[in-house]
Amino acid sequence: MINSLYLRLSLTAILVISVFLAATATVLDNAYLEGSKLALRERMLGIVYQLLTASQVDENGHLIMPLPTDLPSPQLALPDSGWYAFVSRNPEDSPIWRSPSLRTLPTPTPFPVKVGEKHWQELKLDDEKAYYLLGFGFQRTVKTGVFPFNFYLLTELAPIENDLHAFRQRLWSGLAGAAVLLFTVQVWLMRWGLKPLREVGGELSAIESGTAVEIAGHYPYEVKKLTDRINILLIQERARQTRYRNALADLAHSLKTPLAVLLSTGEPTEDLAHTVQEQATRMLRIVERQLQRAGASGSTTLPPIAVAQVTERVTASLSKVYRWKNITVTNEIDPGLLLRLDEADLIEILGNVLDNAFKWSHSRILLRSRKHNHLVILSIDDDGPGILAEDINRILLRGGRADESTPGHGIGLSVVTDVVEAYQGRLNIGVSKLGGALIEFEFAEV
Repeated sequence: MINSLYLRLSLTAILVISVFLAATATVLDNAYLEGSKLALRERMLGIVYQLLTASQVDENGHLIMPLPTDLPSPQLALPDSGWYAFVSRNPEDSPIWRSPSLRTLPTPTPFPVKVGEKHWQELKLDDEKAYYLLGFGFQRTVKTGVFPFNFYLLTELAPIENDLHAFRQRLWSGLAGAAVLLFTVQVWLMRWGLKPLREVGGELSAIESGTAVEIAGHYPYEVKKLTDRINILLIQERARQTRYRNALADLAHSLKTPLAVLLSTGEPTEDLAHTVQEQATRMLRIVERQLQRAGASGSTTLPPIAVAQVTERVTASLSKVYRWKNITVTNEIDPGLLLRLDEADLIEILGNVLDNAFKWSHSRILLRSRKHNHLVILSIDDDGPGILAEDINRILLRGGRADESTPGHGIGLSVVTDVVEAYQGRLNIGVSKLGGALIEFEFAEV
Protein backbone atom coordinates (compact mmCIF):
# COMPACT_ATOMS: atom_id res chain seq x y z
CA MET A 1 0.00 0.00 0.00
CA ILE A 2 1.31 3.45 -1.00
CA ASN A 3 1.09 5.79 2.00
CA SER A 4 2.14 8.95 0.14
CA LEU A 5 -0.69 11.02 -1.34
CA TYR A 6 1.79 12.80 -3.63
CA LEU A 7 3.13 9.48 -4.92
CA ARG A 8 -0.38 8.12 -5.46
CA LEU A 9 -1.38 11.15 -7.52
CA SER A 10 1.89 11.03 -9.48
CA LEU A 11 1.50 7.37 -10.39
CA THR A 12 -2.15 7.90 -11.30
CA ALA A 13 -1.25 10.85 -13.52
CA ILE A 14 1.54 8.89 -15.22
CA LEU A 15 -0.83 5.98 -15.85
CA VAL A 16 -3.60 8.20 -17.25
CA ILE A 17 -1.24 10.18 -19.47
CA SER A 18 0.45 7.01 -20.74
CA VAL A 19 -2.86 5.36 -21.60
CA PHE A 20 -4.10 8.55 -23.26
CA LEU A 21 -0.96 8.99 -25.38
CA ALA A 22 -0.91 5.30 -26.37
CA ALA A 23 -4.56 5.47 -27.42
CA THR A 24 -3.89 8.71 -29.32
CA ALA A 25 -0.91 7.17 -31.11
CA THR A 26 -2.94 4.10 -32.09
CA VAL A 27 -5.81 6.18 -33.47
CA LEU A 28 -3.51 8.51 -35.40
CA ASP A 29 -1.46 5.60 -36.77
CA ASN A 30 -4.57 3.79 -38.02
CA ALA A 31 -6.02 7.01 -39.42
CA TYR A 32 -2.80 7.81 -41.31
CA LEU A 33 -2.56 4.26 -42.70
CA GLU A 34 -6.20 4.18 -43.83
CA GLY A 35 -5.89 7.68 -45.28
CA SER A 36 -2.78 6.68 -47.25
CA LYS A 37 -4.49 3.57 -48.62
CA LEU A 38 -7.58 5.58 -49.57
CA ALA A 39 -5.45 8.15 -51.39
CA LEU A 40 -3.64 5.33 -53.20
CA ARG A 41 -6.95 3.77 -54.23
CA GLU A 42 -8.19 7.08 -55.62
CA ARG A 43 -4.96 7.53 -57.57
CA MET A 44 -5.10 3.99 -58.94
CA LEU A 45 -8.72 4.41 -59.97
CA GLY A 46 -7.87 7.64 -61.75
CA ILE A 47 -5.08 5.93 -63.76
CA VAL A 48 -7.47 3.08 -64.69
CA TYR A 49 -10.04 5.59 -65.91
CA GLN A 50 -7.34 7.24 -68.03
CA LEU A 51 -6.40 3.83 -69.48
CA LEU A 52 -10.03 3.16 -70.32
CA THR A 53 -10.27 6.52 -72.06
CA ALA A 54 -7.07 5.94 -74.04
CA SER A 55 -8.04 2.38 -75.15
CA GLN A 56 -10.05 1.50 -78.26
CA VAL A 57 -11.83 -1.59 -79.64
CA ASP A 58 -12.00 -2.34 -83.37
CA GLU A 59 -14.96 -3.95 -85.17
CA ASN A 60 -13.46 -7.41 -84.60
CA GLY A 61 -13.39 -6.86 -80.82
CA HIS A 62 -9.65 -6.43 -80.61
CA LEU A 63 -8.37 -4.08 -77.88
CA ILE A 64 -6.10 -1.33 -79.12
CA MET A 65 -3.94 0.30 -76.42
CA PRO A 66 -1.90 3.52 -76.86
CA LEU A 67 1.82 3.51 -77.48
CA PRO A 68 4.12 3.54 -74.41
CA THR A 69 4.83 7.21 -74.97
CA ASP A 70 1.07 7.96 -74.92
CA LEU A 71 0.21 6.06 -71.75
CA PRO A 72 -1.56 8.23 -69.15
CA SER A 73 1.10 7.49 -66.54
CA PRO A 74 4.79 7.61 -67.61
CA GLN A 75 5.61 5.05 -64.90
CA LEU A 76 3.68 2.40 -66.83
CA ALA A 77 6.27 2.70 -69.59
CA LEU A 78 9.33 2.26 -67.33
CA PRO A 79 10.45 -1.26 -66.29
CA ASP A 80 10.33 -1.94 -62.52
CA SER A 81 8.79 1.48 -61.88
CA GLY A 82 6.43 0.14 -59.25
CA TRP A 83 3.33 0.75 -61.36
CA TYR A 84 2.09 -2.03 -63.65
CA ALA A 85 -1.03 -2.62 -65.75
CA PHE A 86 -2.50 -5.48 -67.79
CA VAL A 87 -5.80 -6.34 -69.47
CA SER A 88 -7.56 -9.69 -69.90
CA ARG A 89 -10.88 -10.90 -71.19
CA ASN A 90 -11.30 -13.56 -68.51
CA PRO A 91 -9.26 -14.24 -65.34
CA GLU A 92 -8.45 -17.72 -66.65
CA ASP A 93 -7.02 -16.43 -69.95
CA SER A 94 -3.60 -14.93 -70.50
CA PRO A 95 -3.42 -11.11 -70.56
CA ILE A 96 -4.15 -9.57 -73.94
CA TRP A 97 -2.09 -6.50 -73.04
CA ARG A 98 0.71 -5.78 -70.55
CA SER A 99 2.29 -2.46 -69.80
CA PRO A 100 6.00 -2.11 -70.64
CA SER A 101 6.76 -1.78 -66.91
CA LEU A 102 5.48 -5.34 -66.31
CA ARG A 103 7.77 -7.10 -68.75
CA THR A 104 10.35 -8.03 -66.09
CA LEU A 105 7.77 -9.31 -63.60
CA PRO A 106 5.45 -12.29 -63.76
CA THR A 107 1.84 -11.36 -64.28
CA PRO A 108 -0.11 -11.83 -61.02
CA THR A 109 -3.13 -14.10 -60.99
CA PRO A 110 -6.13 -11.83 -61.57
CA PHE A 111 -9.48 -12.12 -59.83
CA PRO A 112 -12.82 -11.95 -61.63
CA VAL A 113 -14.72 -8.67 -61.69
CA LYS A 114 -18.11 -7.85 -63.14
CA VAL A 115 -18.76 -5.05 -65.60
CA GLY A 116 -18.70 -1.73 -63.74
CA GLU A 117 -17.28 -3.37 -60.61
CA LYS A 118 -14.00 -2.24 -59.04
CA HIS A 119 -12.13 -4.30 -56.48
CA TRP A 120 -8.83 -3.92 -54.57
CA GLN A 121 -6.70 -6.69 -53.18
CA GLU A 122 -3.42 -6.84 -51.24
CA LEU A 123 -1.04 -9.59 -52.31
CA LYS A 124 2.58 -10.67 -52.37
CA LEU A 125 4.44 -11.80 -55.49
CA ASP A 126 7.49 -14.01 -55.83
CA ASP A 127 9.78 -11.06 -54.99
CA GLU A 128 8.21 -11.01 -51.44
CA LYS A 129 7.08 -7.44 -51.89
CA ALA A 130 3.60 -6.24 -50.89
CA TYR A 131 1.38 -4.99 -53.73
CA TYR A 132 -2.04 -3.46 -54.21
CA LEU A 133 -4.07 -4.84 -57.15
CA LEU A 134 -7.07 -3.00 -58.59
CA GLY A 135 -9.45 -4.78 -60.95
CA PHE A 136 -12.13 -2.98 -62.98
CA GLY A 137 -14.76 -4.59 -65.21
CA PHE A 138 -15.36 -2.79 -68.53
CA GLN A 139 -17.13 -3.39 -71.83
CA ARG A 140 -17.15 -1.68 -75.22
CA THR A 141 -20.04 -1.75 -77.70
CA VAL A 142 -19.28 -1.65 -81.43
CA LYS A 143 -21.29 -2.50 -84.53
CA THR A 144 -20.32 -6.13 -84.38
CA GLY A 145 -21.24 -6.63 -80.72
CA VAL A 146 -20.41 -6.04 -77.07
CA PHE A 147 -16.92 -6.97 -75.86
CA PRO A 148 -16.03 -7.13 -72.08
CA PHE A 149 -12.55 -6.54 -70.71
CA ASN A 150 -10.95 -6.63 -67.25
CA PHE A 151 -8.43 -3.85 -66.56
CA TYR A 152 -5.93 -4.41 -63.74
CA LEU A 153 -3.51 -1.96 -62.15
CA LEU A 154 -0.74 -3.15 -59.80
CA THR A 155 1.40 -0.96 -57.54
CA GLU A 156 3.88 -1.52 -54.74
CA LEU A 157 2.94 -0.71 -51.13
CA ALA A 158 6.55 0.05 -50.19
CA PRO A 159 6.11 3.86 -50.58
CA ILE A 160 3.15 3.78 -48.18
CA GLU A 161 5.10 1.67 -45.71
CA ASN A 162 8.06 4.04 -45.91
CA ASP A 163 5.80 7.05 -45.37
CA LEU A 164 4.12 5.23 -42.47
CA HIS A 165 7.47 4.46 -40.88
CA ALA A 166 8.54 8.10 -41.14
CA PHE A 167 5.18 9.24 -39.78
CA ARG A 168 5.47 6.88 -36.82
CA GLN A 169 8.92 8.23 -36.00
CA ARG A 170 7.63 11.81 -36.05
CA LEU A 171 4.49 10.80 -34.15
CA TRP A 172 6.27 9.02 -31.32
CA SER A 173 8.91 11.73 -31.08
CA GLY A 174 6.20 14.35 -30.75
CA LEU A 175 4.21 12.30 -28.24
CA ALA A 176 7.33 11.62 -26.19
CA GLY A 177 8.01 15.35 -26.02
CA ALA A 178 4.38 15.98 -25.12
CA ALA A 179 4.58 13.29 -22.42
CA VAL A 180 7.66 14.88 -20.86
CA LEU A 181 5.96 18.29 -20.93
CA LEU A 182 2.72 16.90 -19.46
CA PHE A 183 4.59 15.01 -16.72
CA THR A 184 6.55 18.14 -15.83
CA VAL A 185 3.41 20.29 -15.71
CA GLN A 186 1.58 17.59 -13.75
CA VAL A 187 4.34 17.39 -11.15
CA TRP A 188 4.33 21.17 -10.77
CA LEU A 189 0.54 21.27 -10.51
CA MET A 190 0.49 18.55 -7.85
CA ARG A 191 3.18 20.27 -5.81
CA TRP A 192 1.27 23.54 -6.12
CA GLY A 193 -2.07 21.87 -5.34
CA LEU A 194 -0.73 19.97 -2.31
CA LYS A 195 1.18 22.98 -0.96
CA PRO A 196 -1.64 23.90 1.49
CA LEU A 197 -1.46 20.41 3.02
CA ARG A 198 2.31 20.74 3.49
CA GLU A 199 1.77 24.12 5.12
CA VAL A 200 -0.88 22.65 7.42
CA GLY A 201 1.61 19.93 8.38
CA GLY A 202 4.16 22.60 9.22
CA GLU A 203 1.68 24.50 11.38
CA LEU A 204 0.70 21.28 13.18
CA SER A 205 4.39 20.65 13.90
CA ALA A 206 4.62 24.19 15.32
CA ILE A 207 1.60 23.51 17.54
CA GLU A 208 3.14 20.25 18.69
CA SER A 209 6.39 22.00 19.56
CA GLY A 210 4.54 24.71 21.45
CA THR A 211 5.50 27.64 19.20
CA ALA A 212 1.90 28.10 17.97
CA VAL A 213 -1.52 27.62 19.50
CA GLU A 214 -3.69 27.26 16.37
CA ILE A 215 -3.62 26.98 12.58
CA ALA A 216 -3.58 30.59 11.43
CA GLY A 217 -2.80 30.35 7.70
CA HIS A 218 -5.21 31.22 4.88
CA TYR A 219 -6.11 28.09 2.93
CA PRO A 220 -8.45 27.06 0.09
CA TYR A 221 -12.04 26.29 0.96
CA GLU A 222 -11.63 22.51 0.99
CA VAL A 223 -8.59 22.65 3.29
CA LYS A 224 -10.07 25.44 5.41
CA LYS A 225 -12.90 23.14 6.48
CA LEU A 226 -10.27 20.76 7.85
CA THR A 227 -8.21 23.47 9.56
CA ASP A 228 -11.32 25.01 11.12
CA ARG A 229 -12.27 21.63 12.59
CA ILE A 230 -8.74 21.14 13.92
CA ASN A 231 -8.81 24.60 15.51
CA ILE A 232 -12.16 23.80 17.13
CA LEU A 233 -10.72 20.59 18.54
CA LEU A 234 -7.67 22.47 19.85
CA ILE A 235 -9.89 25.10 21.51
CA GLN A 236 -12.06 22.39 23.01
CA GLU A 237 -9.02 20.54 24.30
CA ARG A 238 -7.69 23.69 25.97
CA ALA A 239 -11.16 24.38 27.40
CA ARG A 240 -11.32 20.82 28.68
CA GLN A 241 -7.94 21.17 30.36
CA THR A 242 -9.09 24.47 31.89
CA ARG A 243 -12.22 22.80 33.20
CA TYR A 244 -10.16 20.00 34.70
CA ARG A 245 -7.90 22.52 36.46
CA ASN A 246 -10.87 24.56 37.64
CA ALA A 247 -12.67 21.44 38.80
CA LEU A 248 -9.65 20.31 40.80
CA ALA A 249 -9.23 23.77 42.30
CA ASP A 250 -12.94 23.98 43.13
CA LEU A 251 -12.91 20.47 44.53
CA ALA A 252 -9.94 21.25 46.76
CA HIS A 253 -11.53 24.49 47.88
CA SER A 254 -14.92 22.88 48.52
CA LEU A 255 -13.44 20.03 50.55
CA LYS A 256 -11.56 22.35 52.89
CA THR A 257 -14.65 23.16 54.95
CA PRO A 258 -15.89 19.57 55.49
CA LEU A 259 -12.38 18.45 56.34
CA ALA A 260 -11.98 21.33 58.76
CA VAL A 261 -15.26 20.34 60.46
CA LEU A 262 -14.07 16.75 60.79
CA LEU A 263 -10.71 17.81 62.18
CA SER A 264 -12.35 20.14 64.67
CA THR A 265 -14.47 17.42 66.29
CA GLY A 266 -11.61 16.62 68.69
CA GLU A 267 -12.34 13.81 71.11
CA PRO A 268 -15.07 11.28 70.30
CA THR A 269 -18.58 12.47 71.27
CA GLU A 270 -22.08 11.25 70.73
CA ASP A 271 -22.48 13.49 67.69
CA LEU A 272 -19.26 12.29 66.03
CA ALA A 273 -20.92 9.60 63.93
CA HIS A 274 -23.62 12.00 62.79
CA THR A 275 -21.05 14.68 61.98
CA VAL A 276 -18.90 12.27 59.99
CA GLN A 277 -21.92 10.97 58.08
CA GLU A 278 -23.11 14.49 57.30
CA GLN A 279 -19.74 15.79 56.15
CA ALA A 280 -18.93 12.62 54.17
CA THR A 281 -22.25 12.95 52.36
CA ARG A 282 -21.49 16.57 51.65
CA MET A 283 -18.03 15.74 50.28
CA LEU A 284 -19.52 12.99 48.08
CA ARG A 285 -21.98 15.45 46.55
CA ILE A 286 -19.19 17.98 46.02
CA VAL A 287 -17.06 15.36 44.23
CA GLU A 288 -19.98 14.23 42.04
CA ARG A 289 -20.81 17.79 41.05
CA GLN A 290 -17.21 18.66 40.17
CA LEU A 291 -16.71 15.45 38.18
CA GLN A 292 -19.90 16.14 36.26
CA ARG A 293 -18.69 19.62 35.34
CA ALA A 294 -15.21 18.45 34.43
CA GLY A 295 -16.66 15.78 32.14
CA ALA A 296 -18.46 18.18 29.81
CA SER A 297 -17.02 17.07 26.49
CA GLY A 298 -17.97 19.67 23.93
CA SER A 299 -16.82 17.26 21.25
CA THR A 300 -17.72 17.82 17.63
CA THR A 301 -17.42 14.08 17.05
CA LEU A 302 -20.55 13.34 19.10
CA PRO A 303 -23.59 12.01 17.24
CA PRO A 304 -26.36 14.60 16.82
CA ILE A 305 -29.28 14.40 19.24
CA ALA A 306 -32.88 15.58 18.89
CA VAL A 307 -33.30 18.71 21.02
CA ALA A 308 -37.10 18.63 21.12
CA GLN A 309 -37.23 15.15 22.69
CA VAL A 310 -34.76 16.05 25.46
CA THR A 311 -36.66 19.28 26.11
CA GLU A 312 -39.95 17.37 26.49
CA ARG A 313 -38.38 15.06 29.07
CA VAL A 314 -36.91 17.93 31.12
CA THR A 315 -40.12 19.99 31.08
CA ALA A 316 -42.20 16.94 31.99
CA SER A 317 -40.01 16.32 35.05
CA LEU A 318 -40.05 19.96 36.18
CA SER A 319 -43.81 20.20 35.62
CA LYS A 320 -44.21 17.50 38.26
CA VAL A 321 -41.90 19.30 40.68
CA TYR A 322 -43.74 22.60 40.22
CA ARG A 323 -47.19 21.14 39.62
CA TRP A 324 -48.66 23.39 42.32
CA LYS A 325 -47.92 26.45 40.12
CA ASN A 326 -49.99 25.16 37.12
CA ILE A 327 -47.51 26.58 34.60
CA THR A 328 -48.33 26.22 30.90
CA VAL A 329 -45.28 25.18 28.82
CA THR A 330 -45.42 25.79 25.04
CA ASN A 331 -42.74 23.87 23.16
CA GLU A 332 -42.23 25.30 19.63
CA ILE A 333 -38.80 23.73 19.08
CA ASP A 334 -38.49 22.15 15.64
CA PRO A 335 -38.93 18.34 16.08
CA GLY A 336 -36.22 17.77 13.47
CA LEU A 337 -33.65 20.04 15.10
CA LEU A 338 -30.33 18.28 15.81
CA LEU A 339 -27.28 19.43 17.77
CA ARG A 340 -23.92 17.79 18.40
CA LEU A 341 -24.05 17.84 22.19
CA ASP A 342 -23.66 15.22 24.84
CA GLU A 343 -27.14 14.40 26.11
CA ALA A 344 -26.07 14.84 29.75
CA ASP A 345 -24.68 18.29 28.92
CA LEU A 346 -27.90 19.30 27.16
CA ILE A 347 -29.94 18.12 30.14
CA GLU A 348 -27.61 20.11 32.45
CA ILE A 349 -28.16 23.26 30.36
CA LEU A 350 -31.94 22.93 29.99
CA GLY A 351 -32.43 21.68 33.54
CA ASN A 352 -30.77 24.71 35.15
CA VAL A 353 -32.41 27.32 32.92
CA LEU A 354 -35.87 25.72 32.95
CA ASP A 355 -35.69 25.26 36.70
CA ASN A 356 -35.17 29.02 37.04
CA ALA A 357 -37.99 29.63 34.56
CA PHE A 358 -40.39 27.42 36.53
CA LYS A 359 -39.24 29.02 39.80
CA TRP A 360 -39.80 32.63 38.67
CA SER A 361 -42.60 32.46 36.06
CA HIS A 362 -46.20 33.19 36.92
CA SER A 363 -48.06 30.98 34.47
CA ARG A 364 -46.35 30.63 31.08
CA ILE A 365 -43.08 29.35 29.60
CA LEU A 366 -42.32 29.42 25.87
CA LEU A 367 -39.56 27.37 24.18
CA ARG A 368 -38.56 28.24 20.61
CA SER A 369 -35.85 27.50 18.04
CA ARG A 370 -34.65 29.18 14.86
CA LYS A 371 -31.65 29.18 12.49
CA HIS A 372 -29.63 32.23 11.51
CA ASN A 373 -26.28 32.46 9.68
CA HIS A 374 -25.36 28.79 10.26
CA LEU A 375 -26.33 29.13 13.92
CA VAL A 376 -29.04 27.35 15.87
CA ILE A 377 -30.70 29.58 18.46
CA LEU A 378 -32.69 28.09 21.33
CA SER A 379 -34.73 30.53 23.43
CA ILE A 380 -36.64 30.14 26.71
CA ASP A 381 -39.17 32.86 27.61
CA ASP A 382 -41.11 33.21 30.84
CA ASP A 383 -43.63 35.70 32.21
CA GLY A 384 -41.85 36.23 35.53
CA PRO A 385 -40.34 39.43 36.89
CA GLY A 386 -37.39 39.22 34.52
CA ILE A 387 -33.73 40.05 35.12
CA LEU A 388 -32.42 43.57 35.47
CA ALA A 389 -29.66 44.58 33.04
CA GLU A 390 -27.31 45.48 35.89
CA ASP A 391 -27.74 41.99 37.41
CA ILE A 392 -26.90 39.99 34.25
CA ASN A 393 -23.12 39.97 34.65
CA ARG A 394 -23.39 39.19 38.37
CA ILE A 395 -25.70 36.18 38.04
CA LEU A 396 -23.37 34.61 35.45
CA LEU A 397 -20.54 34.58 37.99
CA ARG A 398 -20.06 31.61 40.28
CA GLY A 399 -22.23 32.16 43.37
CA GLY A 400 -23.82 35.32 42.01
CA ARG A 401 -27.54 35.77 42.64
CA ALA A 402 -30.08 38.47 41.79
CA ASP A 403 -32.34 37.73 44.79
CA GLU A 404 -30.58 36.57 47.93
CA SER A 405 -33.89 35.86 49.66
CA THR A 406 -34.83 33.03 47.29
CA PRO A 407 -33.39 29.57 48.06
CA GLY A 408 -30.47 28.59 45.84
CA HIS A 409 -26.70 28.52 45.54
CA GLY A 410 -26.14 30.88 42.59
CA ILE A 411 -24.07 28.40 40.57
CA GLY A 412 -26.63 27.16 38.03
CA LEU A 413 -26.10 29.78 35.33
CA SER A 414 -22.32 29.73 35.80
CA VAL A 415 -22.38 25.98 35.20
CA VAL A 416 -24.57 26.53 32.14
CA THR A 417 -22.17 29.18 30.83
CA ASP A 418 -19.17 26.86 31.23
CA VAL A 419 -20.92 23.99 29.40
CA VAL A 420 -22.18 26.23 26.56
CA GLU A 421 -18.74 27.78 26.04
CA ALA A 422 -17.21 24.30 25.97
CA TYR A 423 -19.23 23.73 22.76
CA GLN A 424 -18.16 27.09 21.27
CA GLY A 425 -21.64 28.40 21.98
CA ARG A 426 -22.91 31.58 23.56
CA LEU A 427 -25.51 32.44 26.22
CA ASN A 428 -27.53 35.65 25.97
CA ILE A 429 -29.95 37.12 28.53
CA GLY A 430 -32.64 39.63 27.59
CA VAL A 431 -36.27 40.61 27.99
CA SER A 432 -38.94 38.13 26.97
CA LYS A 433 -41.92 39.05 24.85
CA LEU A 434 -43.96 37.49 27.67
CA GLY A 435 -42.64 40.19 29.99
CA GLY A 436 -40.14 38.09 31.95
CA ALA A 437 -36.64 36.78 31.27
CA LEU A 438 -35.33 35.61 27.89
CA ILE A 439 -32.48 33.10 27.85
CA GLU A 440 -30.96 32.31 24.44
CA PHE A 441 -28.33 29.73 23.46
CA GLU A 442 -26.39 29.90 20.18
CA PHE A 443 -24.74 26.75 18.79
CA ALA A 444 -23.15 25.90 15.47
CA GLU A 445 -25.54 24.25 13.01
CA VAL A 446 -25.01 20.51 12.41
